Amino acid sequence: MRNLLRMLWMALLLLIVALLAALTAMRLAIHGREVAVPDLRSKSPAEARRIADAAGLSMQVESSYYSANVPEGKVLSQMPPAGTVVRRGWELQVAVSLGPQRVAIPQIVGASERAAAITLAQRGLEIASTARTGVPGSEAGQVIAQSPPANATDVSAPKVSLLVSQENPAQAFVMPRFVGGFLGSANVALQNAGLKVGNVTLAPADFPPAGANESVASTPPPSPTSSTSPAPVVSPASMIISQDPPAGSKVSAGSAINFVVR
Repeated sequence: MRNLLRMLWMALLLLIVALLAALTAMRLAIHGREVAVPDLRSKSPAEARRIADAAGLSMQVESSYYSANVPEGKVLSQMPPAGTVVRRGWELQVAVSLGPQRVAIPQIVGASERAAAITLAQRGLEIASTARTGVPGSEAGQVIAQSPPANATDVSAPKVSLLVSQENPAQAFVMPRFVGGFLGSANVALQNAGLKVGNVTLAPADFPPAGANESVASTPPPSPTSSTSPAPVVSPASMIISQDPPAGSKVSAGSAINFVVR
């Protein structure tokens, strides 16, 4: 019995030792694939890449910025920072110094987008981004704002963002139903919506009743047959019996709406 217990304890002890050994090996393997990021600042890109390769890391030059403190062609900043623990094979992103700002930012507001691009290229500058918006009174394709502004001295990178004017799409309206209403009320509603009254035609006696025909008659009403009959008069109180375009149609701002009234 004692021998059996002794064998069980020995087996349990061996199992514990094996588990501890496995955990230790796993931990060493994991940490063996990790490395602290070296300090690449103030190094040339070639030197920084050699240092990164020696540590089992890769390096990529992400961008360039002006700097009054770091000489031109040297690493200005890096990501991740020096001392960060990463896995081997990790790619480091670095920014390289362009030295102090030597290029004056030109005035390109008011120029066309194409002319602005040419001006910037001649100065060795790039277009960082281009946004577009509709601005009343501005020609389509005209630069209406820039960042940084002209002659800026605290520029971080040789890039300029543009805001360019574009044509405003014509505002569209859904035509309401005016049939059965009065011409004066329709006129006010159209003016408020940026529309206007077009041709107003008096309906002949045999014209269909209001609502039976939503389009304007193609022929004007006949002239009165009796010289003594008073001439019909169009007034704000005239009732609309037909409209063109009909209700539900889409029209653009400034469109003229034609009516047949009686």
